[in-house]
Amino acid sequence: MYTAFVIGNIASGKSCATRYLEQRGALRIDLDAMAKDLYVPGSQLVLDIAERFGYDVLAPDGGIDTRELSRVAFATPEDSADLNALVHPVLIEQLSLRLLPPLCCTVTAPDPELVVVEVSVASAFTDAFGLADEIIAITAPLDVRRERAIERGMDGLAFDERASCQPSEEGLCALAQVVIDNTAGDDSLFSSLDQWLADRHLLSAQEVTQ
Repeated sequence: MYTAFVIGNIASGKSCATRYLEQRGALRIDLDAMAKDLYVPGSQLVLDIAERFGYDVLAPDGGIDTRELSRVAFATPEDSADLNALVHPVLIEQLSLRLLPPLCCTVTAPDPELVVVEVSVASAFTDAFGLADEIIAITAPLDVRRERAIERGMDGLAFDERASCQPSEEGLCALAQVVIDNTAGDDSLFSSLDQWLADRHLLSAQEVTQ
């Protein structure tokens, strides 16, 4: 099993990249979705988040209102760091269970050829990079990403708040072994991913050239 972490700032195209690789046959893990699954009503994590960000972040069922949490937790880099400090240890533990082979010899688990993990907050997740065989950065300039986000319906100020909590493109790319430029936002992204698969002999030739 080959594991690649795909990193990228908001509206860079990392979700598009991981979904494309999933279509090619990879197992895709979205860390944002995995984190939301951790917000179990009554859990210690939910209680810790509510104590730090206020009980308004609680949903009617006792879980987390992710929209409200995003609003308050991405207000400043300090707030984002505090949220990451609460969520990431639990998230890394769960991700390790998905990626590492079971300790018990009687337990069987799927062994996909390629696993791609979509990582939204790369700079705060570097302590988990040892779980990956390779880190791929999807990059695009800030102004291009802002325009894309607004075209998709995101408020410009909300984008600015989120972007201010993320690393520069240069800093992001420095975390990766492979950098794919998605400034164009066209099929060249898929061509680059196909070439990456071919260079590493991942997935069958038929899957890659479809």
